[in-house]
Amino acid sequence: MERPRGHAVPRAVHRAGLLAAVSALLLGAALPDGRPAAASPGYLSYLLVADDDGPSGTAEASAAAADAGGVLAHRYTEIGVILAYASDPDFARRAAAEPGIAKVGATRTVRTRSIPVIAASADAGRSGTSGASAGEAGEAGATGAVGPVGGIPRPLDGAGTPGRVPMPVPVPAGLGGISDERATRVPPAHVLPADDGGYPDPHERGAWFRTAVGADRTSVEALAAGTPAASRPVVAVLDSGVDDTHPDLAAEVDPARSASCETGAPDNSFGAWRPLSNYDDSGHGTHVAGIVAAARDGDGVAGIDPGARIAAVRLLGTAGQYYAENIVCGFVWAAEHGARVVNSSYFADPWKYNCPGQPDQAAIIAAVGRAVAYAQRSGAVVVASAGNDGVDLRAPHEDDRSPNDHPAGTIPPVRQVGPECIRLPGQLPGVLKATALDRDGRAASYSNDDGGPGTVAAPGGDPDAPPSQQIVSSWPGGGYRALSGTSMSAAVVSGVSAVIAEQHPGLTGSRLRAAVLADTVTDPAGPAFGPLVHIP
Repeated sequence: MERPRGHAVPRAVHRAGLLAAVSALLLGAALPDGRPAAASPGYLSYLLVADDDGPSGTAEASAAAADAGGVLAHRYTEIGVILAYASDPDFARRAAAEPGIAKVGATRTVRTRSIPVIAASADAGRSGTSGASAGEAGEAGATGAVGPVGGIPRPLDGAGTPGRVPMPVPVPAGLGGISDERATRVPPAHVLPADDGGYPDPHERGAWFRTAVGADRTSVEALAAGTPAASRPVVAVLDSGVDDTHPDLAAEVDPARSASCETGAPDNSFGAWRPLSNYDDSGHGTHVAGIVAAARDGDGVAGIDPGARIAAVRLLGTAGQYYAENIVCGFVWAAEHGARVVNSSYFADPWKYNCPGQPDQAAIIAAVGRAVAYAQRSGAVVVASAGNDGVDLRAPHEDDRSPNDHPAGTIPPVRQVGPECIRLPGQLPGVLKATALDRDGRAASYSNDDGGPGTVAAPGGDPDAPPSQQIVSSWPGGGYRALSGTSMSAAVVSGVSAVIAEQHPGLTGSRLRAAVLADTVTDPAGPAFGPLVHIP
C-alpha cells in the first residue's frame, strides 16, 4: 500500500514537472523553482531505494526524485529502486527526507556534462520502460531529454558522435596476465575489435581447468549433446560484453536474452551486448563466457558446460566503469529472462569496498543487494569473483583504488576499511564467492578470501607463470588470451553450476547453490565433478 505523502501532488503534475525539469536541465532554461540550470556544474547519478521493495515503493521513489528536483532515468519496478540524475548537491538530502524513502546515494563521484540518453529496448522486461515512463518516453524524446537515439547513448563526457578509434596496444603473442576486472578509458566507440593474435588457437588442448573439475568426462559431454537447446540452462554473463561472432560462442549466446545495461536501462537492440573496442580489457566478458560455455568442437577452446546458453549482459559503457545502476539493471534483466546462473566477475565502481556507514555507499549496497536478491528469488544462483587484492576480508585492510572514477591526474587517498565494508556483489548474502587456485591446486596468493559460507575455490591460474598455467579462453575478433584471476575462477564455478542445473532441471536458486557447495549431485555415470575445492 502506498503511504500518504506529506504534500500530495497528482501524478500528472509530477509528470509535467519532471518533463519540464528535464528540458530545463538539458536546454539551459530555469528550473521550476526558478533556479538557473545553466549554472549547473554537471550531473550525478543517484539510486533511490524505497522502504517498500515492490512497485508501490518504486512509485514513491519516483515521486520523491521529482519533488527533490531530480530527473528520472529508469525504474526498477520489482525491487522498489529508481535511477535519477540531479545537478543540485542538496538533492540526496532532500530526496531522503521524502516519505517512504529508505536510502539515497550518488553512484559516482565525478559529474557528467549531460544526462545519458536511454536507448529504447526491444524487450524492456517487467522492470519498467526505458526512460521516464511508457507515456513519457516519446514526449521526452521529442524535447531532447530521454528517449531512443539509434540505440547509442549520448556520450557522458560531451564528446562527439561515437565512432571508430584505434585499438589499444596489442598484447604480444602468448603474454598472459592477471585479470584486474578493470578497464582503461579512451574515446568512445561501439565497434568490435579485430583479433591481434594474442594467443594461437589451442584446438582445445591444455584446458587444465576443465580437467581439474572433471568437465571433460564423457558423461558431461553426452549430457550437453543430448539436451534440447530450449532446455539448456541460461547463464547470464554480466561483464564488459560478449562477442557473439566468435566461432566458439556464436551458437551459445542467446540474442533474445542479451542486452546492454550501460545506461542503467536494458537495451536489447541487436548487438548491444557486444563489447566496446576501446578498453584494455574489453574482451574480459568474452573470455569469461568462453570459460563457461565455449563450444566443444575440436577447435579453439571448450567451456565447462558447452551446452549452456549465454545471456550476454554488457555493463561496461563509455564511462569505463561498472556503476551500481549498470549492475542493478543487469541482475534485474537476468532475473526476468530465465537465468539459472548469474556470473559477476567485477566489483561495483567507484568504491572497491562499500561501507554501510557512508550514505552513498549504503544506498549502493541496498540497491545492488535488492537486485541480487531478486535474481536469487527468481531461481538463479549468483556467482561472483572474490577479488585480486590478496587480502583477508575478515580483517581491516587498505583500499587504494577508491573512488576509481576520480579526475585524470589525481590520486585517491588510501583509506583503511574494516570487514563491514564489502565488495559487491561477492559479499552479499547467498552469493557464491570464487577464490582462485593455481594449476597445482594451491591457493593463489593474489586471491581475496573471507572464509565465510559460500566461498568456493576453483582454478584461476598464476599470472607470473607461462600461459600453460593460466586460463586460455576466447577473445573478441576470433582470438584467444591467457589470463589469471578470480574472474576466471568465478567463470569456472558458473560453468559447474550450469552443468549441475542441466543434470537436475528441478534445482533452482538456493537448492542449486546447495548442490554446488555440497558437490554431491551425481549423474548415472558417477560424480558430476572432481576436485572442486570448497572452503567451509
